[in-house]
Amino acid sequence: AWALLAPSVILVGLVVVYPIISSIRMGFTHIPLDPAMPEEFVGLEQYSEIVHDPEFWLAIVRSLVHTAATVAGSTLLGLAVAVLMNREFAGRGIARGIVLMPYVAPLISLVFAWRYMFHPVYGFVNYWFVDILPIFSGPRDWVESPAFAMPMVILFDIWRYFPYAFLMILARLQSIPKTLYEAAEVDGAGSWAKFRHITMPELSFVLGSIVVLRWIWNFTKFDDVWLLSRNVVTVTVYAYLRAFQSFDLGQAAAISSLLALGLIASVSLYVKKVLRW
Repeated sequence: AWALLAPSVILVGLVVVYPIISSIRMGFTHIPLDPAMPEEFVGLEQYSEIVHDPEFWLAIVRSLVHTAATVAGSTLLGLAVAVLMNREFAGRGIARGIVLMPYVAPLISLVFAWRYMFHPVYGFVNYWFVDILPIFSGPRDWVESPAFAMPMVILFDIWRYFPYAFLMILARLQSIPKTLYEAAEVDGAGSWAKFRHITMPELSFVLGSIVVLRWIWNFTKFDDVWLLSRNVVTVTVYAYLRAFQSFDLGQAAAISSLLALGLIASVSLYVKKVLRW
C-alpha cells in the first residue's frame, strides 16, 4: 500500500507541503537580494510592519469591496439567468451554451477584448457615449482611471463568473419536483409565491455554497485584477508589489500567511455552516 501511495505523497510534498513550509519560514526571515548574503531571522517584525502599514489596510478594504460586490452581483445575475433558462423556449440549448462562454473562454482574451472596448482612443464605448450619444464631453479612460478602475474590475468579474452561479443554480432547479409547483397552482399560488416558497428554499444550500466558495476564490483573486487594471491594489496585488516591486520577499510571504489564515477561517465557515459537518 505504501509503495502505491509513495509517488502521490512525494508529489504532494514537493508541490504543496514544501512551498507552504518555505513561505511560512520566509515570513519570519529577512531575505537579501544578494544570494551570497545570509538570511536573517527577524521573528514577527515583518508582520508588525505589515499591520502598521496603512496601505495594507486600504488593500484589505479594496479586496472586501471587490469580493462583496462581485459575489453578490454574480450570484444574483446567475440566479436570474438560471430561472430564465429553466423555461422552455426555442434555441434554449444554444442560449445556455452562449451564457457559459465568459466562464470557459481564456482570461487573457477576455481582458484584451474589454481593454479594447473601453480604450480611451479607439474603444467603441467612448465612441458611443461621446460621439453617438453625447453624454460625456470627452473620452474617458475607463480601465486605468482611479475613479473608474474599481467599478470596471467589479463589472468584469461579475460578467466573467456569473455563469458559474448560473450552472450550479440551473442544475438544482432542474431537480426540483414539478409536483410541488403543480400542488401550489392548485392552491392558487402565483409565480412570485411559487418562487418565494418553493424555489428559494430549494436553492438555499446551493446559494450558500456559491456565496462562500466564490468569496474564498474572489478574495484571493489576482490575475483578473492585475491584467485588467494596474490601479486597483487589492491585498493580493499588494503582496505581488511587495515581492516584485519592492523586492521584499519576506513581507510578501508574511502577507500570504495572513491570507492563508483568512482562507482557513472561510473554509471552516463553509464546512460548519453550509456543509454542516
